[in-house]
Amino acid sequence: MTATDPVQLTADLVRCPSVTPVEGGALVLLERLLSDAGFACTRVDRGGVCNLFARWGDKGHAKTFGFNGHTDVVPVGDEAAWTHDPFGADVVDGVMYGRGTTDMKSGVAAFAAAAIDFVRETPPDGAVVLTITGDEEGDAVDGTTALLAYMDQADEKMSVCLVGEPTCPNHMGEMIKIGRRGSMTAWFTVTGVQGHSAYPHRANNPLNGLSRLMDRLGSHQLDDGSEHFDASTLAIVTIDTGNPATNVIPAQARAAVNIRFNDLHSGASLTNWLQEEADKVAEEFGLRVDMDVKISGESFITPPGDLSDLVAQAVQTETNQVPELSTTGGTSDARFVKAHCPVVEFGLVGKTMHQVDENVEVAQIHQLKAIYTRILTDYFA
Repeated sequence: MTATDPVQLTADLVRCPSVTPVEGGALVLLERLLSDAGFACTRVDRGGVCNLFARWGDKGHAKTFGFNGHTDVVPVGDEAAWTHDPFGADVVDGVMYGRGTTDMKSGVAAFAAAAIDFVRETPPDGAVVLTITGDEEGDAVDGTTALLAYMDQADEKMSVCLVGEPTCPNHMGEMIKIGRRGSMTAWFTVTGVQGHSAYPHRANNPLNGLSRLMDRLGSHQLDDGSEHFDASTLAIVTIDTGNPATNVIPAQARAAVNIRFNDLHSGASLTNWLQEEADKVAEEFGLRVDMDVKISGESFITPPGDLSDLVAQAVQTETNQVPELSTTGGTSDARFVKAHCPVVEFGLVGKTMHQVDENVEVAQIHQLKAIYTRILTDYFA
């Protein structure tokens, strides 16, 4: 039987223009491929987002290995800046170019190809589940969360899960993610009294209070890091008044901060701290300070153990690299999966993701399939 080519599958997926939340044909392609290989497939669409659940083997088997990934991609940006068609999947000198080649259609192609060939060649005593979303690059409200909700309702289970996001900074096999920092954004609106800049005593300048608040937040050290996490960070990402006049003290000013936090904090504890600082400035300057918060995800960790050992051994065998167990980087859908089962992440080198001329070495796609195949083999051995 002919092996499933992960490079061809990557190219086929890249040629599907699936910019969030457009499905673009990517999940239709995967559903057809997986169904032909004996996977029971269910579309789990919600809120205008398309998602796919696929299972080979008995439902609810105590030994069920899961993969998670996404086929949606970020916009191409300035298409004229690309030297290759962003949805062309051109291969030049062993490198494939296109939006999603790295993040993460190659990862989905590699684990789909590995799963298909594995169950055909060595049907395991267990089950293999693939959960593939079209809403990872967007708000992530109706993607993996919808798949997990469906699984709860349908009594579908994963014993463990591997998310195929790019995890390696510079070379294959370099890093496995065993957790992620939490992420939250806070927006502040400071309201004062508008007036003439020549008569500041007749106004109450919201920028004075906002500047003080941003200074206090930006200069505060949240922590020094923890056992598995780097120090938490707070970045001031915008300050704005929308005021074009230099002789007017504005009535309002706005700012936002983004916090990436470790397991020494929670979204709730940081929200309380931000509110306390905002209240202090409001009282000190006689201003009104309103705050809105969005918590994108809490920090989490899958402690080093059986799952990380399984993945690390497969990575080392196939790449001759001893991978670092890391919690660095941004958020991923692993933050949702962690409530369902133990989860780690391993994938390609991510240097070009979201960039113009995003690309992947073709050899790495084959290598990633080999790693995923070995993980499946060792898990069910």
